[in-house]
Amino acid sequence: MLHRRLLLGAALAPLAMPHVARAQAMPKITIGMSGWTGFAPLTLAEQAGLFKANGVEVETRFVPQAQRNLALASGALNCVVTTVDTMILWASTMPLVQVLVLDKSKGGDGIAVRPSIGGWADMKGKTFAVDGAGTTPYFVLAYMLRENGLSIKDVQTATLAPQPAAQAFVAGQFDGCSTYEPYLSSIRSLPADKGRILATTVDYPVVVDTLAFTPDFVSKNEAAVRAVVKSWNDALAMIEREPDKSYEIMGKRVNQSGEAFKASAAFIDWQDAAENKAYVGGGIQEFMGKALEVQREAGVVRTAPDLGKLLDTRFVA
Repeated sequence: MLHRRLLLGAALAPLAMPHVARAQAMPKITIGMSGWTGFAPLTLAEQAGLFKANGVEVETRFVPQAQRNLALASGALNCVVTTVDTMILWASTMPLVQVLVLDKSKGGDGIAVRPSIGGWADMKGKTFAVDGAGTTPYFVLAYMLRENGLSIKDVQTATLAPQPAAQAFVAGQFDGCSTYEPYLSSIRSLPADKGRILATTVDYPVVVDTLAFTPDFVSKNEAAVRAVVKSWNDALAMIEREPDKSYEIMGKRVNQSGEAFKASAAFIDWQDAAENKAYVGGGIQEFMGKALEVQREAGVVRTAPDLGKLLDTRFVA
């Protein structure tokens, strides 16, 4: 835990009071998330006292992705984190706004194929194990197909969650699969005559995670939003400064050792202040436009949200 010692003398007490008043005025923030490695610095910010050091009380709570938007709409949560493609889906039915880019998958998501599939054109008519429409593995498959002149409608899909999809592929079932780490690693070690990874998010950076509030919350609590963003950056600085301690804290939350957590972190790229500023300069807007097109073509999103309202760059630009 990080603690600040009270070294202020009585003479300085009046100067401290305005800070205390501001901190008390901030609402408690409850963030809905999962154990995905990309979100873990939020755990670190909570458990290492970084949120408190920035004057805001934050609770991170594991909530299934399918329930996170409903919890936000009901008021059970006032902040959510998920992938950009999912944010677009949620924004098609309720107002929300992204204020911070958390991470980008760096090889943590990918598509595996049998040796008979030499390239993208050979995928037409083949059967792929992939999670259902509206999930990130499904989006990854649809997006990569589209980037290579195909459509999700050009392949057959067998609905399996990421872990069983990888297990089925390793067992010799299906022509391919779309999955993510740690399950993707089981395919990395397959003999060449059994299967290979055709592409990952190193080749196509299509899995991007962001943090969002409702627009109403942001308009009424800008100081709290800024405190959350600063705490995220402070957590990344702590990882850089004290990696072993940070990996232990983050790993413990998901029942991993520090070493195991460090290994999983190799497949994601946490986005710091400079990377956020660069990405909101145009990159994320372009990506959201493509992601919306993919989601509409796949029939996942029927009513397109206003992408201009789905991003507020003031807190990172």
